[in-house]
Amino acid sequence: MAKHGKKYLEAAKLIDSEATYEPLEAIELVKKGASAKFDESVEVAVRLGVDPRKQDQAVRGVVVLPHGTGKTKRVLVFAKGEKAKEAEAAGADYVGDSDMINKIQQGWFEFDVCVATPDMMAEVGKLGRILGGKGLMPNPKAGTVTFDVAKAVQEIKAGKIEYRLDRAGQIHAPIGKVSFDAEKLAENLQTLIEALNRAKPAAAKGVYLKNISVSSTMGPGVRVNTAAFR
Repeated sequence: MAKHGKKYLEAAKLIDSEATYEPLEAIELVKKGASAKFDESVEVAVRLGVDPRKQDQAVRGVVVLPHGTGKTKRVLVFAKGEKAKEAEAAGADYVGDSDMINKIQQGWFEFDVCVATPDMMAEVGKLGRILGGKGLMPNPKAGTVTFDVAKAVQEIKAGKIEYRLDRAGQIHAPIGKVSFDAEKLAENLQTLIEALNRAKPAAAKGVYLKNISVSSTMGPGVRVNTAAFR
């Protein structure tokens, strides 16, 4: 059994582990129990009623949170010519083509998200093992392989996150920081769950939203009433 510190145990006393809370109340409990000296992230874990082993029940997509995540992501764009200029104008942190590919091959990773124009993917594919292992490979499903690089960069900077079903049938995603107003965190949570509902596979049967919990980086999880999102 994992051992928890004094602050974690104090925060756990605020929560009835057998109860489920309305979204706003759950978030307020998370904020109240956060005691770290840094601005903790608020994260959500959603257990879905799907079989992650079956391809036709995969759940993956992107969503722009209305109030962002509290973290500004560093964006690298692989593009040439006018598309490179568009990416720079949109606020990309790094823009390039073969020069950036060479830099990454030499061990440079000062970025959080990669975007690439489709015509660059043949070259970017050389980085498959390097970027894929870190979850950084541009992907059309995530909106990171596109000719509309300006929109992609702007959405990422505004708070776009990617969600993806793990092997345990769960989705884990950040919805902000404990310093955010509870109402803003609740709106981010609502937006994420709405996106998951829209992404429900046709092959999924029975209860889809099985369990939802929110927590801070260092705090205990608080179970959320799933009926609030049906």
